[in-house]
Amino acid sequence: QVQLVESGGDLVQPGGSLRLSCAASGLMFSIYHMGWYRQAPGKQRELVAIITSGGRTNYEDSVRDRFTISRDNAKNTMYLQMNSLKPEDTAVYYCNADGQAWGNYWGQGTQVTVSS
Repeated sequence: QVQLVESGGDLVQPGGSLRLSCAASGLMFSIYHMGWYRQAPGKQRELVAIITSGGRTNYEDSVRDRFTISRDNAKNTMYLQMNSLKPEDTAVYYCNADGQAWGNYWGQGTQVTVSS
């Protein structure tokens, strides 16, 4: 059974930092493209950042210079380092694993709140 478990969400002040983690099990992690998505109240879920199985990365424009996505295939874990957080970053952050023909999976989400 595939499981994606996010952690690291918290309440943080504007300008602060957080690191999210996504621990994967039940799949061949190294072959999956991994991504972070977020959904704010009343808005659609949006892509934040992706990292391919080969390690290429891409970011949504508003986070490009502030967030860093990474993965550790030995630990079956993906990370999102978030710096210079803004109130508009407040959302539930979801981990996604896209194995194309091997399946597409979501975690349960972790809440990030940026507020003073």
